[in-house]
Amino acid sequence: MTKVIITGATGMLGKAVLQECIEHPKIDKVLIINRNPLGLNHPKLEEIILKDFSDIQSIEEQLKGYDACFFCMGVSAVGMDEEKYTNITYVTTKAFADVLYAVNNNMVFNYISGAGTDTSEMGKVMWARVKGKTENYILQKGFKKAYMFRPGIIIPEKGTKSRTGWLNATYTLMSPLFPMLKKLSSVTTSTNIGLAMINSLYFNADTNYLSNTDINTLANKKSE
Repeated sequence: MTKVIITGATGMLGKAVLQECIEHPKIDKVLIINRNPLGLNHPKLEEIILKDFSDIQSIEEQLKGYDACFFCMGVSAVGMDEEKYTNITYVTTKAFADVLYAVNNNMVFNYISGAGTDTSEMGKVMWARVKGKTENYILQKGFKKAYMFRPGIIIPEKGTKSRTGWLNATYTLMSPLFPMLKKLSSVTTSTNIGLAMINSLYFNADTNYLSNTDINTLANKKSE
């Protein structure tokens, strides 16, 4: 019985990952942790509403027995100072990883990061430094496996939409190009991100840092 935890299921990628988990025959249970109700009912699905993610210890007992965490929660750094972005991105993720490691260090922890993330933590781009610091912490924590998903261009599928208006408008304008773009290994889809998350439980990737090409490769792995 395979059980997974998903954060950020109200966002575009979190919804896509959730959809693939619900549809996948190997996933038996999905626990989503959100600040606000998703409004979705399914036999596989359980939801916990946690208004303050820094208070993750309050639900520690409910996190036991899961095989993986697909951490899809994140915010844009636009208009945000480094202190606030660090608190939301690094501090919150660290608290989550600490509790999950305490209840089961044998799980897989996958983190949605981004192309251009700076693992040196020394670069000039604020969001890249903070994401890099977050990646480093997760990878050094000691989970059974941990993968940093660094998508670039993502084509939304199966009705998934971004919560950012201008991004949805861009997708609408680009939609005639989607069939051609999907043929490029450097472009991935929301479906492939979900499938790659699931396949990380059953296959090993060649690297802990998954670009679009790596995501597509992992998504398409099949059991022999």
